[in-house]
Amino acid sequence: MRKNSIKNTRINGEVQKVLSEIIRTEIKDPRIHPMTSVVTVEVAPDLKTCKAYVSVLGDEESQQSTLAGLKSAEGYIRRQLARELNLRNTPEVSFIMDQSIAYGVNMSRLIDEVTRDIGREEEDEEA
Repeated sequence: MRKNSIKNTRINGEVQKVLSEIIRTEIKDPRIHPMTSVVTVEVAPDLKTCKAYVSVLGDEESQQSTLAGLKSAEGYIRRQLARELNLRNTPEVSFIMDQSIAYGVNMSRLIDEVTRDIGREEEDEEA
């Protein structure tokens, strides 16, 4: 993966901000979970495509239904992006489920369990 230019980084941030605003306020699809957030956005340097990584606070079923709702609203979202952003090309958005937050929570839980077990072993050795 190549390093993003300053321009591309700025475009990524702006698209992420507008995209999260569109998902939060304008889309009325009941499949889309209210606790959906856009984690990061990667716009291609030619501004033709865009990968939007979304995270949903909920179970697997709500994540899949949110992804289906976002995929069905891709045309509307692209039109709203074109209206909000002044870019040469409006990127075609594809949504990808981001599991990094759930992964981080799981790893934190595992680390807590290990430290708790180590603490118990030390207490047993002292006694």
